[in-house]
Amino acid sequence: MDEIKRSKKVLKILNQIYPKTPIPLKHKNLFTLLVSVALSAQTTDVNVNKATKKIYPKYNKPEHFVKLGRKKIEKLIKTLGFFRNKAKSIYLLSKQLVEKHAGKVPGNFKELEELHGVGHKTASVVMSQGFGYAAFPVDTHIHRLAQRWGLTNGKNVIQTEKDLKRLFPKKYWNKLHLQIIYYGREYCRARECYGLTCKICTTCYPNRKKPVKTKKA
Repeated sequence: MDEIKRSKKVLKILNQIYPKTPIPLKHKNLFTLLVSVALSAQTTDVNVNKATKKIYPKYNKPEHFVKLGRKKIEKLIKTLGFFRNKAKSIYLLSKQLVEKHAGKVPGNFKELEELHGVGHKTASVVMSQGFGYAAFPVDTHIHRLAQRWGLTNGKNVIQTEKDLKRLFPKKYWNKLHLQIIYYGREYCRARECYGLTCKICTTCYPNRKKPVKTKKA
């Protein structure tokens, strides 16, 4: 089975299991989506949602976070990993939004990636989930799964993003990115499936006997 056939099998299975794909990070507006994505590094969406549940009703604009300052932001997100670095990023990007963008989140990759602590993956999520722009955010989990399913050679997340965009029609990208995340969490976990037991792995590689070694992002 070649990669084209595997990609079609993957899409069919994911559409059957996840016909709907709600955005996992709770947010009130584009700015809080950006903040939540920034907070999600090195932690789970569940943990981020728990932390922001008490924050967003009161603080949901860049002006609010600029006024709070780094130390108070640290206290608000101290339950999350790397909270000091994240507080610094949120404060500085909020300041940039107020000073350069009139408090609005820019709707293009260039300006998003110029914000403090915002990389291509974070910008892709905001463009996809916030603006509805066709993007394919690739995190470490999607990078791992794409290798297990034979959709990329796993050189790095940049290559994986290119490969996935090449294999799947543009109209599916936004939904597919979330479908892969949901499937990985539920069926193809890093330390449970190993490329041997879930439906996608067994469909794409029915004769596979040994665990798949994936390259880190």
